[in-house]
Amino acid sequence: MINPDTKIYLAPFQGITGQVFRACYAKYFVGVDKMYTPYFAGINHDSRLSEKKSFELQNVSENGISVIPQILSKDADEIIRFAHIIQNRGFTELNWNLGCPFPQVADKKRGSGMLPYPAMVNEILEKVFAKIEIHFSVKCRLGYFSAEEFEALIPVFNRHNLSELTLHPRIGKQLYRGSADAEIFEALIPKLRMPLVYNGDIFTLDNFIVLKNRFPSVSSWMIGRGLLTNPFLPAMIKGIEQPENSQKLLRKFVEELYLGYRKQMNNQLVAIGFMKEYWRYFAESFEDPHKVLKKIKKTRSFDEYEDAVAQVFQHP
Repeated sequence: MINPDTKIYLAPFQGITGQVFRACYAKYFVGVDKMYTPYFAGINHDSRLSEKKSFELQNVSENGISVIPQILSKDADEIIRFAHIIQNRGFTELNWNLGCPFPQVADKKRGSGMLPYPAMVNEILEKVFAKIEIHFSVKCRLGYFSAEEFEALIPVFNRHNLSELTLHPRIGKQLYRGSADAEIFEALIPKLRMPLVYNGDIFTLDNFIVLKNRFPSVSSWMIGRGLLTNPFLPAMIKGIEQPENSQKLLRKFVEELYLGYRKQMNNQLVAIGFMKEYWRYFAESFEDPHKVLKKIKKTRSFDEYEDAVAQVFQHP
């Protein structure tokens, strides 16, 4: 039986899990306890946010689900500025991204690229905790070049009052290749003093059950690709009964998400690009994902896209 205290978090995905997606997802599906924003970067010294950033931070929750802003930075002052901005907007937690694996980020010692430098991580945390009042959490990987890098980070993270540590047990260099290392994660559990969140390779209910049995002390779980593929997964994990008209609900969700992007983008065709990015994952929920994705990707107009979606749901 799944512990009723189990918490499920929506992982941040650049270009997908923005405000439009969060609002739409929260309207149609249940089971998620927190939604993490894609990372923010480039917070100006005058602390004024662009219109785009302000749009992404307009709601502290979506249909009762807490929204947690995330920042990607190697500058303590920038993190502090952003913490003050979101606190003034009513947010109660800031998450620091030390997990982004992509070379264009990591090569600048940001995201997982900072993990080989524990002294730098410690210096930033010392400055940040001296100046902020809201909860501060970290999302990270095992290291960038090697999982051995995490050993030097353990005393750093334990030294500071992190509200949570979300750990994706891959190294940055792996990107999403291979498998998340459950063995290393298990060995780290007794070494870390803060609440620990597991993230990585939860695509099905069976995946979750195997991991939950292996890590009985872990009660919080972050899900990314698995949730994008199957929006019902958090509810399934929590034992919440599936709706009888699940396909109809999925279609309504995808159609409303599309209309939300059209509205946000002032009816520009770039809205289809956002939907195509989401369909890279959502197509996996259909019997022939390759065929579904091919049909969606070749669309070049709103009419073509709408016709393709109709065909996909008529012949799933």
